[in-house]
Amino acid sequence: MTATPSTDPAADPSGLPERSRPVAEALAAAGVGAAIRVLPDSARTAAEAAAALGCEVGAIANSLVFVCDGAPLLVMTSGAHRVDTAFLAERLGTGPITRAGAQQVREATGQAIGGVAPVGHPAPLRTVVDTALEAHPVLWAAAGHPHTVLPLTYRELLHLTAGEPAPVTAD
Repeated sequence: MTATPSTDPAADPSGLPERSRPVAEALAAAGVGAAIRVLPDSARTAAEAAAALGCEVGAIANSLVFVCDGAPLLVMTSGAHRVDTAFLAERLGTGPITRAGAQQVREATGQAIGGVAPVGHPAPLRTVVDTALEAHPVLWAAAGHPHTVLPLTYRELLHLTAGEPAPVTAD
């Protein structure tokens, strides 16, 4: 399967699914020219997204929501590995980090699991960006809906999210 470009979100976000429109608006506001692409099939997992885009699983920037010290924490991690929450909590100097439930994810991001974008949320989220993502010249992240993705560079991802670069696993 090949990703097909949607309309230019900066010019006409109305051609996008409703939950992808705030993502397009956040990209435009930040001056990031990444065009959101609509995929013919769901890309809820890193493996599905990589297969649809013809890229390495490690180039998929998974948006995972956790709860840390009573607040949501967005972790943008490489699709090639899992977040080690104990390692990350120690690295960040926080209390325990636990996975957010589906309702908590929707409340924090306005988006459903499988389509959570790095931006376009009701309020900014504390964000950690996995340093393993820096190894890939182009990253692919969800764009607010399980059928939408967007290409970014590591630097654009850091800029968009005001994220803290950090390893998220000891491996």
